[in-house]
Amino acid sequence: MNILAIESSCDDTGAAVVKDGRQVLSSVIASQVEEHILYGGVVPEIASRRHCESISHVVRKALSDAGLTLKEIDAVAVTCAPGLIGALLVGVNFAKGLAFASKKPLIPVHHLRGHIASNYISHPELKPPFLALVVSGGHTHLVNVRDYTDFEVIGRTRDDAAGEAMDKAARVMGLPYPGGLNMDRVCAGGDKKAFHFPVPRVQDNEFDFSFSGLKTSVINLVHNLEQKGESVDIKNIGASYMHTVVTCLCDRTERAITQFHPCSVVVAGGVSANSVLRDEMTGTCRKHGIPLYFPELKYCGDNAAMVGAQAYYEFLAGNTAGLDLNATASLDIDK
Repeated sequence: MNILAIESSCDDTGAAVVKDGRQVLSSVIASQVEEHILYGGVVPEIASRRHCESISHVVRKALSDAGLTLKEIDAVAVTCAPGLIGALLVGVNFAKGLAFASKKPLIPVHHLRGHIASNYISHPELKPPFLALVVSGGHTHLVNVRDYTDFEVIGRTRDDAAGEAMDKAARVMGLPYPGGLNMDRVCAGGDKKAFHFPVPRVQDNEFDFSFSGLKTSVINLVHNLEQKGESVDIKNIGASYMHTVVTCLCDRTERAITQFHPCSVVVAGGVSANSVLRDEMTGTCRKHGIPLYFPELKYCGDNAAMVGAQAYYEFLAGNTAGLDLNATASLDIDK
């Protein structure tokens, strides 16, 4: 089954053709990073306008790269939630028009389900059930994946997402957008014990996360150093900060491993590309003798291939939509 998938939840316009949920025939992304660098983050209105400008070309190129025509596509899939509402609407409405004109089924896909499915592309042998840590700029979830379309959230952030905490810390340290990516690059080899940051705890749920206090801590540290006229040791501050964020992620994941005894652990989302997280989570899972899966780096960020992968299983489960499909800015993964 060949699925044409569209992704426009944030600042990347993506289209891909995926066969049977596992084989990527093409994947095209129009990035807006260079434009948003000027503002230190994503500007929603600009993102929406650039999606409008790029989406037709990106979809045509995805079909061309796959060597297929629209007639040879079996279904159209699109990210419908969650994300920036204006950005989502561009993809959803384009997909609806395409599905209507070509008389193809329309498959709505949850963005976080897509991130988890990126591992199906990178690891064809991977099958549910497993424990998933989905960690990105907008979300931090621990999810019990019981089946391809059956999800149970067992832990989530109470405030900021881990990626948001990294991006904001990077910005206050003077690193350009995307902050988390640049922090990982600039602070590689730094002393992770040079600075102490508090490890946040959530009292009433041992699997939940909190990063707002940690983010405030690093902001205050940098501001205090600047006010005293002292140098800001970006490399060691960044290394220490990343280590603390990753410690939180690994700690909650290890608690879930101990309680739920999953067959394997899957990490997904933009922060899954972080080198510190990859190293520390590998050690955590090795200690428990449990298989660990990360997506290939090219599938860690937003892309349409992951949408096409998840769409295949949504279609098999009968989850299709009509022309009344709408974009939703916020939606739980288990809905």
